[in-house]
Amino acid sequence: MTSVSAIGRSKLWQRINMRDVAMLGVLLVVIVVNSFARDNFASTTTVGFLLLDVIPIMMLALPMTFIIISAEIDLSVASIVGVSAATIGALVLREENMLVAAFAGVGVGILAGAFNGLLVAYLGLPSLAATIGTLALYRGLALVIIGDASVGSFPESWTDFVQTRIGDTGIPIPTIAVLIFIALAVMMLHYHPFGRGLFALGHSPEAARFVGVKVEHAKFWLFVASGFVAGLVGLYWALRYGSARSDSASGLELTVIAAVLLGGVSIFGGRGSIPGVVIAALLVATITYGFRLQRISDVVLVIITGALLIASVVAPNYYQRIRERWRLITRAKDSPTS
Repeated sequence: MTSVSAIGRSKLWQRINMRDVAMLGVLLVVIVVNSFARDNFASTTTVGFLLLDVIPIMMLALPMTFIIISAEIDLSVASIVGVSAATIGALVLREENMLVAAFAGVGVGILAGAFNGLLVAYLGLPSLAATIGTLALYRGLALVIIGDASVGSFPESWTDFVQTRIGDTGIPIPTIAVLIFIALAVMMLHYHPFGRGLFALGHSPEAARFVGVKVEHAKFWLFVASGFVAGLVGLYWALRYGSARSDSASGLELTVIAAVLLGGVSIFGGRGSIPGVVIAALLVATITYGFRLQRISDVVLVIITGALLIASVVAPNYYQRIRERWRLITRAKDSPTS
């Protein structure tokens, strides 16, 4: 008899061989086009800066994948990044120890995620409405914490660590941590009972309860995990840009959600994979970075992000319709005529 884990591996392999390979092909095409369009694009310097840009998107996209597969959404992640960075900046401004400030920033992220989880899992609020509210709440708290100040007096040892490359590869050291998070996410979502339960939860909470999923418990900890990762990204953001502001990472949630949906995660829940999201995050970051090298304005980049977000929602629906129509046509042709 085929084991459950073997079935999970088979389904993951099917996803990798179909949609994800196509996405990987698009990513390679974008890289080749940018390499011809910009003389210095295919260089270790570009690799370094591109990876530094993709790290926050990739990190936030991992817990967002779990949340959307469970048929929920978290629109407040960028605001949690902002309030985390603001907390770190405010403590550094008061000459607190940097390690204390870092733990406080991550702790604020965890508390923010827990509050989101409480609203959604235990108070039963729709996650769309709840996290729209906390998006504004956390951004306002960031402004209260740090005001209009822009704090950049972080210890050089901390900022240098974020910028340090691995040898001559151009790969930043924080990329190693991201790879570890990706590996953990793959194992948890595709090979662990908790992850398989999330797919059931995305299809039907009642069915998920029937197979033993503690729905409220699972949703709560998903939002806590999202807040924890957003707190880490808040620390990274402050050190990466050498500045902690109340508007840090403003608008990043749209890019993250676009990457998740473009990576094959269904907005309706119940379907998705980590490899697809990783490739899509790299694709979105590469497109954005290429346009920035062409000196395209940020307004245009926002429009492109919005277009990708719409396409990532609309395209799968049309694909499913075409596939279903083709299946019906094939069945009609194969059925014996009377």
